[in-house]
Amino acid sequence: MFNSVIFLPIIIMAGMAYSILAKKLTVPAAFTGAILACLIYFAAGYTGIAMMTIFFILGSAATSWQRRKKQDVATIAETKNGRTAGQVMANAGAAGMAAVVILFYPSLTYLMLPAMAASFASATADTLSSELGMLYGKRFFNIMSFKPDRCGMDGVISLEGTLIGILGSCIIAGMYALGYGWNMSFCFIIIAGTVGNLTDSVLGAVLERKGIIGNNLVNFANTLTAALVVLVMEIVLI
Repeated sequence: MFNSVIFLPIIIMAGMAYSILAKKLTVPAAFTGAILACLIYFAAGYTGIAMMTIFFILGSAATSWQRRKKQDVATIAETKNGRTAGQVMANAGAAGMAAVVILFYPSLTYLMLPAMAASFASATADTLSSELGMLYGKRFFNIMSFKPDRCGMDGVISLEGTLIGILGSCIIAGMYALGYGWNMSFCFIIIAGTVGNLTDSVLGAVLERKGIIGNNLVNFANTLTAALVVLVMEIVLI
């Protein structure tokens, strides 16, 4: 029953309505998310939609959690009307690219599905480690110099935040495994998601802090990196 496409418009419309009314996404961002959700469904089914939904729910919850405390140390990513279409593409664009590859080249599905999951794992890890690491981290340091640095600055991480990010990757990898089977891809997705998250911090310290690139490009780069890392592992190690 749950393989029926009839549930797709219900899920998408419900998600759009909630995200707009709750001011999690702007209207253009909600429509952008809906388009990506359609691509992901036709490429990866409801498991793909579930991974995207889990990322959205966990990311939104982490961003909203003790928001006032975090305003003192970092700029909140959401505008008063929610995240923008650019931010949606930055976080889910790599997964959308994997979906397009699957639709045009079905023979590559076995590679693109883990790549899609890895991109969501990286996006989830990045959001959770950033938003919750600011609250629960004990010691903060620059990922490049390993010297103490100010919480909330680009490229600054904590052990606690990194571990929370790994947990986020595990959740996405678990959803992938529930849909497609428990195999080595589960471990690969966790590793790739963690690498992508750390890549985000490196780019933040080296380029974003200097104003060379913006946060959206950093987020897209970390998800794309995770997808590429899992592709290499799938090809070389299996």
